[in-house]
Amino acid sequence: MELDTDLGTFLKSRRARLTPEDVGLTSYGTRRRVPGLRREELAQLAGVSVQYYTRLEQGQSRNASDGVLAALADALRLDEAERLHLQALNAAGGRPIVRRRTPAERLDPAVRQLLDATPDVAMMVMGRFTDILAWNRLGHAVFGGHLDFGAPTRPADRPNMSRMVFLDPHMRELFVDWEAKTEEAVAHLRMAAGRYPDDPRIASLVGELTVKSPRFAAVWASHEVRECGPSVKELHHPLVGSLTLTQLPLQLPGEPDQRIVAWSAEPGSASEAALRLLGTPVGTVRDVQRQP
Repeated sequence: MELDTDLGTFLKSRRARLTPEDVGLTSYGTRRRVPGLRREELAQLAGVSVQYYTRLEQGQSRNASDGVLAALADALRLDEAERLHLQALNAAGGRPIVRRRTPAERLDPAVRQLLDATPDVAMMVMGRFTDILAWNRLGHAVFGGHLDFGAPTRPADRPNMSRMVFLDPHMRELFVDWEAKTEEAVAHLRMAAGRYPDDPRIASLVGELTVKSPRFAAVWASHEVRECGPSVKELHHPLVGSLTLTQLPLQLPGEPDQRIVAWSAEPGSASEAALRLLGTPVGTVRDVQRQP
């Protein structure tokens, strides 16, 4: 599958979400054949010629200058994640497509020690294409208790968070606002696709999810991009019920493609008590649930 991560497609998607009123232009009420800004309107806002912008959007001009990218980003009201994505797509467009796999990801033993030393916080390490490289016991209990705890240590069996979100019924039930979680997952995956458009693994993952999940196909077509940031998640866990957890991603020094994601509960809350219960052996949790 060819990834639709080219610069022109992204520019068109961002142009389509803006109206003349959004950017301070006068709209005279004339009927528009397509939603959003016209090419000539965006070119005017960015200070480039309509001809040049058209060639850029159609893929006839490659590797735009930093100044042009900045002007387009300003005109399109892009946030920081979208600007980074725009730069990545522009850089990729200036080189021939050569499918090559990026190096295998390895986990620093110090990171594994950190996960094991933090038993009261659910934690996992995610790689460049949302593979789960490691989790601690509590992270496994919250998100993957139905999976083998040792699976992340075996590359062939390694769980992938994007695949789980869309294809694993457990995740569909776990996230109360599953649709919002799917949007977040796709936005993060698009960032990865922009950084590594030539890696066949990202093309394979996107192709698989597009075929198997209509929801993924629909959200992928929106071209939203977003860095993983702090957020609050409402979960419904099959063993302990409702959980309100704060998600905090932490970039690993020296590993730009890896991040620890931690989920914690407010001290003294029912969610903290539920997490503590999940941290006990599974049989103990079920025994407690059976008590009158």
